[in-house]
Amino acid sequence: MLNANLLYATSARLGGSGLDAVALESLRAAHRAGLLGKALAFDNRQSEIPAERIRSLRWNPVRLLSFLGSEFYYGAKKHALDQAAARELASGSYDLFHGWSGESVRSLRVARERGVPSLIEIPTWHRNKDHVKPARLTKSERERAALTGWAGWKSRRLITRQQMIEEYDLADLILVLSQKAEETFLVNGIAPEKLFRHQRGVDIERFTPAEKPPEKFRAVFVGAVIKRKGVHHLLEVWRRLNLQDAELVLVGAVHEGIRPALAQFGGPDVRVAGFVPKVEDCYRAATVHVFPSECEGSAKCTYEAAACGLPQITTREAGDVVQDGVNGLIIPPNDPDALAAAIQRLYRDRDLAARLGAAGRQRVVENFTWEHFRSRLLEAYRVALAKR
Repeated sequence: MLNANLLYATSARLGGSGLDAVALESLRAAHRAGLLGKALAFDNRQSEIPAERIRSLRWNPVRLLSFLGSEFYYGAKKHALDQAAARELASGSYDLFHGWSGESVRSLRVARERGVPSLIEIPTWHRNKDHVKPARLTKSERERAALTGWAGWKSRRLITRQQMIEEYDLADLILVLSQKAEETFLVNGIAPEKLFRHQRGVDIERFTPAEKPPEKFRAVFVGAVIKRKGVHHLLEVWRRLNLQDAELVLVGAVHEGIRPALAQFGGPDVRVAGFVPKVEDCYRAATVHVFPSECEGSAKCTYEAAACGLPQITTREAGDVVQDGVNGLIIPPNDPDALAAAIQRLYRDRDLAARLGAAGRQRVVENFTWEHFRSRLLEAYRVALAKR
């Protein structure tokens, strides 16, 4: 039984999809365990947790800065949240703080001053990725810091690399999403005992397998349709393979940078579905989920596809849900030949695809439900509290 009064802060909303869902499940864990003192968030779209436990920043003046453009606006929101959380932490009787990377540096300073155990959540990798970079400012960072006037004011809304690295130092525990994410911290000198593996969860009642696979071989990609997720390689490989009675479906918002590849490699066997509210229907209509990303924390689409009983072709960089040869095929990122071979293998061997898909469903049921997620989070709280 844990005994603590938690302050939780996130620039996400409570309720919804993506990080909004992660934030809500985190608060469910804390509230049901009797730990939640207060949560700060940018909106509250749920009713399970009492309103008096939640402070919404929905009407914060920072909302007036939405005209700045997404990078500057989201940075301004994170700074506003951090300031509010730091004030709350300084004035309240909290003995545990849970924040997010990029929006917690002031709060973590206060936590350190007051002897409050703290942990931060990392949505992707170390800010330096898997490279070791000097702590001092780079040339581009020095140039940005020297800006004055309007450009300088806008620049100060951004979240700096130095701020994030300071957060890593200040936090007592760092929640990482996968083995690959953990490796990026280790290579940058973070002690292994400071890292806690905390994978996401999935709703296994919503995401369920289809009664039977489709007659047509259908590969589905789910996520932002951008180069970082390997979509340009997927399109090129799909055109090269020219599979008979097959279709590639891209589900997600199409970014401008991928349009040249769509124009070059698209065709009647490539369908751009865009945003789909009931994405589970897209998984159930597919034969395989293909996600050749080069950088993720732990892609939620891999949890969803596995819960829907799909075999997956993906990378280590996408997270730990898929195990090579167990419930999918792991390929190196940015390797079109490996991607082509994996697609062709599952195209030719539908029995293998079915076995991998069934194993994927079993793996999430046994390891990656939201109940598993909440249990892991409470264990992280125990570890953080034991550090002080």
